[in-house]
Amino acid sequence: MNSALTAAFLGAHLLAAPVGTATGEGPRLVLTGVGRFAVLADLSTIHRDGERARMRSFQVTEADFEAGGQTYWGGWSWWAFDCAARTADRLDFASVREGGSEGPATPDDAPAYDAAPGGDAAELLAVACDPAAAGEADADTLADGVRIGRAALRQAS
Repeated sequence: MNSALTAAFLGAHLLAAPVGTATGEGPRLVLTGVGRFAVLADLSTIHRDGERARMRSFQVTEADFEAGGQTYWGGWSWWAFDCAARTADRLDFASVREGGSEGPATPDDAPAYDAAPGGDAAELLAVACDPAAAGEADADTLADGVRIGRAALRQAS
């Protein structure tokens, strides 16, 4: 998705899809992949508009990950996907400190790119474009998502 399309898509849907769920419940997180980080898709934030999809994901760090003297669980990112073209556009990143305190979002201005098979973007695209294929959520709180993500990171080591 080019920058103009991304801006138009976000402008039309950012306010329509609030952070969290429309029902006021917490996240519905499903583990999509494990590499340097464990990545979880938030099923509760998926919004489709034709072949375009938007979703939030959470990137889990290993236990005791520190930066600048602070311990972090990981961070949230909003993504926009073109399901037909199989492209992904990471829109931002907001760090999450241990305990759940979320930092401000930093925009990611890089253009959309092809979601390479096996990569984090492709795994997230698969969930955003076909949420039913993801199955049931692995966690319904951020703390449980961190626990599951860190367990997956330990298993992958």
